Amino acid sequence: MPMSLNATVGGNSPASAGAQPLNQRVGPTGEPVVQELHGRYYETTVRKAVFSGATTAPVTTSAGFATTLTGFCLTNPISSNVNLVVNKISWAELVAQTAALTLGIQTGYNTATAVTQTTPLVPLSNFVGQPAGVGLIASAVTLPTAPTRLILLGSLVTGAITTQIGGGNVVDLEGSLIIPPGGYAAFYTSAASVASSLAFGMQWEEVSTII
Repeated sequence: MPMSLNATVGGNSPASAGAQPLNQRVGPTGEPVVQELHGRYYETTVRKAVFSGATTAPVTTSAGFATTLTGFCLTNPISSNVNLVVNKISWAELVAQTAALTLGIQTGYNTATAVTQTTPLVPLSNFVGQPAGVGLIASAVTLPTAPTRLILLGSLVTGAITTQIGGGNVVDLEGSLIIPPGGYAAFYTSAASVASSLAFGMQWEEVSTII
């Protein structure tokens, strides 16, 4: 038997002030029948809730799981009223390593002592021209507690860059990493990398902790 749900064509913008109600179509098992209107992140970005940050020069990573960290770290301040929902992470190897390294994401959490932003970087709104949000990024930080391994991303190898396949790498975490107030996420390598050999970036959404 056909099913229907009441819906409205349009949205909350002035352009849709004359929107008319419409029955939303669903399939025989109740699944909604929809067609995407804009790009995947359009709605969140137009609400000025998506932000990105990256290193501005090649960096040297410290050995993983140390409290004095170099590389790239995204921090949610203790006083924050949002969760940082990580969508995409990216990295590039610019200089071959002298020994093979593993690369991943490490995380930590402390609501008593803040992360010290030793070498801050500048986060940007993905809605161009809008102010930055709450999340802080840095290429060097001091952590209040030792981080732990969360995600293994892959390896960094010793072969000449000209012989390696690819270059930059982008992974979509699809919002599966959430950094609450007092938390942080950073790239790690299993040992310190070759000097100035890596570049990193992250994209995240800021979502109110009040639901």
